[in-house]
Amino acid sequence: MEKPWFSPDTDPLLLIVEESMHGVRLDHYLARMLDQVSRSRITSSIKSGQFKVNDTEVKAGYRLKSGDSITGQLPANADEQPPVPQDVPFTVILEDSSFLVIAKPAGVVVHPGSGNADNTLINGLLYLYKEIGAVGDEMRPGIVHRLDKDTSGVMVVARTPKAHAALVDQFKNRTVKKTYLAIIHGVPGREEGRIVAPIGRHPVHRKKMAVREQTGNYAVSNWKYIKPCNGCCLVEVDIETGRTHQIRVHMAHLGHPVAGDRLYGPNRYNDTFPRQMLHAWKLQFNHPDTGARIEVSAEPAEDFRQVLDTCEDR
Repeated sequence: MEKPWFSPDTDPLLLIVEESMHGVRLDHYLARMLDQVSRSRITSSIKSGQFKVNDTEVKAGYRLKSGDSITGQLPANADEQPPVPQDVPFTVILEDSSFLVIAKPAGVVVHPGSGNADNTLINGLLYLYKEIGAVGDEMRPGIVHRLDKDTSGVMVVARTPKAHAALVDQFKNRTVKKTYLAIIHGVPGREEGRIVAPIGRHPVHRKKMAVREQTGNYAVSNWKYIKPCNGCCLVEVDIETGRTHQIRVHMAHLGHPVAGDRLYGPNRYNDTFPRQMLHAWKLQFNHPDTGARIEVSAEPAEDFRQVLDTCEDR
């Protein structure tokens, strides 16, 4: 699923402490909320005064209160090295002087991070398109949105600083239309639906997101039934927002988790699927130079098609 663009090295942070996090240490809270950042980096940032609680510098062991406002920005990470070119396969769907549209394979991480120092999509982009290294964030050059590691499908990548700024604004202002295909467990009792359910960090499991009615961020997904598939079904999903794990969380909340999703789905049956059955199918955006509307699509990956080939209409 697509993740909203956030760079821990360039973007300011604003967090409001939820009631469930009352009494938690500041350093532990930030480690849970910023799971892409090392604990040592968080601790050193607190000590150097980079983070404030209610506009006041506090120690790492400060016990948070419900409603506390945490602001700050991570300093540059001296230990983090810029990505290098590597031959990582992906398919180019559309090539323009300002941007690329590519099909990301399942199993490939978009950019380097904790546990994934190389062999990411960015490494592959730099291998074929050296100029991307000078576009946007040095650690995540050219990237304006993301897909989860095990989600396949279409992505747009900026090739120039102008295109990067324009595309980032389009995602921020929700003028990009994103359509996915998903195989979900069970069959909903209606043909289509709209899920409006705010999403926030899970109160216990730091790698998970969850529907948080009181404290989550606004999130909307629209789904449409396509066909049955051996106790599951194929659905089309349009997302109006781009929250972390949005489709996976919303489908699980609906009672029909994405098939093969080992984080949000049922333990049984998941091993019968090669991965989470989620594919970024279509993308619509405005050309960053001309403003013309562009629609591109990526056909489902082979493992996704193989699962669909076993479906029996009934």
